[in-house]
Amino acid sequence: MIVPAYNEAANIAAVVARVRASLPGADVCVVNDGSTDETGRLAHQAGAITLNMPFNVGIGAAVQTGFLFAARQDYERAVRIDGDLQHPPETIAALLAALDSGPADMVIGSRFLAAGGYRGSLPRRIGIRLLTGVIRVLTGETVTDPTSGFLAANRRAIRFCAAEYPHDYPEPESRVLMHRGGLRVRELPVVMHERAGGVSSITTARSIYYMSKVLLALLLDAIRQPRQ
Repeated sequence: MIVPAYNEAANIAAVVARVRASLPGADVCVVNDGSTDETGRLAHQAGAITLNMPFNVGIGAAVQTGFLFAARQDYERAVRIDGDLQHPPETIAALLAALDSGPADMVIGSRFLAAGGYRGSLPRRIGIRLLTGVIRVLTGETVTDPTSGFLAANRRAIRFCAAEYPHDYPEPESRVLMHRGGLRVRELPVVMHERAGGVSSITTARSIYYMSKVLLALLLDAIRQPRQ
């Protein structure tokens, strides 16, 4: 399990406990992304393997660190789940079952394929719809939840993400990169929840700023790609 976490002291122990209850015997690796609270100590105390970044490197680099760890440990499968309890640990088994049933190198949980649950603010949902359209143009694939970070990956996808996972806009960019790399990706309906505690660093203004930047980055990347 790869759990990137930044200032998630209010949630991280519960995340680790619920993940271990849902998948007994699994290694839980918390990537403590330079937190200024007790996230690292509480994760370690809860029994997780804890990788403490020397400073806040951002979600993309933190997730890639987790994939690097998984690749070096030669895990056959890895699951990425957030540290704020928005991703229900009880759904991990369903992601892994879908991965094992194939054919897919990665299975991503989509909140927009499931009824109910948390879907984010209106500006964020509008941005997601725009990202979906841009990714469809760039890849020809229909992606319903391009910002979802709840996923299960096989060994091929682990190694790809360890080498290629983007730092700035990880989830939307990774969908384009995996398409270009020939990885097979499918989505699975999941019900997501609002964070259980703590305060999200993603405000409405930051959501709009983020969506604008990632859309521009994807479009510029498409322009730079050589014509076939």
